[in-house]
Amino acid sequence: MSILLRAATDEDAEAVMRLHLRCHEEAYGRHLPPEFFAMRRKTLGGRIETLRKGIAAGHIPTVAYDAAGLVGVAASGVSEDPGAPAPLELRMIYTLARVHGSGAGQLLLDALIGADAAFLWVLEDNPRAQAFYAKNGFVADGATDRMDDTWHKLPMVRMVRAAVIWA
Repeated sequence: MSILLRAATDEDAEAVMRLHLRCHEEAYGRHLPPEFFAMRRKTLGGRIETLRKGIAAGHIPTVAYDAAGLVGVAASGVSEDPGAPAPLELRMIYTLARVHGSGAGQLLLDALIGADAAFLWVLEDNPRAQAFYAKNGFVADGATDRMDDTWHKLPMVRMVRAAVIWA
């Protein structure tokens, strides 16, 4: 299976947001009630338009795809948090369960942050994601937070990585 990356375009907005929703269902289905996902499907149009506006403003996610279509999406950027432990924040990496273990997540991570110091927030009860990030040098720094009410205040932990120095 060959997985490639490219910048998302305006024409991708609907497919990206449908992928994003499906990844949320796969990753968080055991944490959130069915009503949450019903609400997310009902409000999908608004999130598609928000993504289109973001792309137009230069906030362009990276997508991973194979012969069957989009399989992942990721975004990073300079953190807006004045107390951030690193300037670069990995805002999201989502891949479909069918490509877990294929290298798609690694391709996205490498493309977005390379060897730079970075940080991210990950669901506290997401051992698969935490193991992936730990394999890439991220460690929990003790900071915790909760998602907003819409997300049922699910607990998150912050993971940080120093810049990678290649030998």
